[in-house]
Amino acid sequence: MSLPIRRRQLAAIALASVTVLATATACSDDSSGGGGSESDGPVTLVVDVFGDQGFGYQDLYKQYEAEHKNVKIQERGKGLGLGDYNTRLTQQITAGSGAGDVVALEEGTIVQFYAQADKFVNLADHGANDLKGNFLPWKWEQGSTPDGKVLGLGTDVGGMALCYRSDLFKAAGLPTDREQVGALWPTWDKFIEAGQKFAAADKKHKFVDSATNFYNVVLMQIAGQGTGYTYYDKSNKMVIDQNPDVQAAYQLTTKMIGAGLSNNLQSFSNEWNAGFKNGSFATIACPAWMTGVIKGQAGDAAAGKWDVAKAPGNGGNWGGSFLGVPKSSKHQKEAIELAKFLTSAQGQIGAFKAVGNLPSNPQALTDPAVADSTNDYFSKAPVGKIFAAGASDLKPVYLGPKNNAVRTAVENTLRAVEQGKSADEQWQAALKNGAAAGK
Repeated sequence: MSLPIRRRQLAAIALASVTVLATATACSDDSSGGGGSESDGPVTLVVDVFGDQGFGYQDLYKQYEAEHKNVKIQERGKGLGLGDYNTRLTQQITAGSGAGDVVALEEGTIVQFYAQADKFVNLADHGANDLKGNFLPWKWEQGSTPDGKVLGLGTDVGGMALCYRSDLFKAAGLPTDREQVGALWPTWDKFIEAGQKFAAADKKHKFVDSATNFYNVVLMQIAGQGTGYTYYDKSNKMVIDQNPDVQAAYQLTTKMIGAGLSNNLQSFSNEWNAGFKNGSFATIACPAWMTGVIKGQAGDAAAGKWDVAKAPGNGGNWGGSFLGVPKSSKHQKEAIELAKFLTSAQGQIGAFKAVGNLPSNPQALTDPAVADSTNDYFSKAPVGKIFAAGASDLKPVYLGPKNNAVRTAVENTLRAVEQGKSADEQWQAALKNGAAAGK
């Protein structure tokens, strides 16, 4: 699940961070520390996750506990934004204490932990290489360091689609059938044209939720088809000012903003959440995990108003995570087995059913529970078919060690454009600020 940087209001973040840090301290004595021997007595395993919807593991925890009577599972971090979660985890890994027994590592941040691989259990030493065929090849590669250590086992992949409000499309005189909607926008330029038609007919609602969501999905798609990287090349050299894919995505985004299509909402803010409830925008870039976010924020009143269509362009991936085991865990053996279970085909299918996270496991992707699934909330859309269709052919995008810091700097300039600043001036600011953030 991969998820974008998720923010709340400052006070809420501070409270969540303090609460989680306090929990981390309280738990560190009994489930986070040195050693890795198996215990015959009761074992409490702490699993650290992030995001408003979590990872969809609640039923899986119950199943695992029922099958392992000596294990109790405690999850922390649900509701915590990725940025705050990653800051906390970085501090804990560096300190060698406080982290969970199993920790989520998001695709945009796992690279930064390659340099601290010695503070994680090398899962290759515990049979992980025998599981290599259980993951899409590029997903396996992302979870491994250049010298072959297995830092994390893959959970989900983003996949890509566009989610849209069919009721708002109908009122604006646009098609509502998902096949016809997908045909409206074979390219991102055509997507913007469709948005202009919507804007001409509907003065109350905006076409797109935010510039930053639009930018990130476009960048990941263009880079996947182009250079294969974004702000850093594969040697970790900063190339934000040299990569044409970054500039192309930025220009498309400012074109969308200039057309007046953005609702100017900061992703994962309280205002953004309220936008779902109020129905203030008509479309959103929609990796598989976003369906769970939409349902959670829009609520029952919007059931059947949302639908899912093909995204413009070809393929793309945004999001996805891994599960790793810090060496600070006192219960490494049990933690490794839990991580293997949660990332198994069965575990990934369970997470897909719970929150829509698209499996990175090929067997799970082809399982009827995923491939043939429909989503009642999204007008019975065949989400398994839509999201899984091209998952095996997704082209990975390399994200460098300080990807999230650079991305935040670039996103800030796009928000400035939304507020009326010059697109050309903000592009120069993106290059300058992004390069500074990546040092």
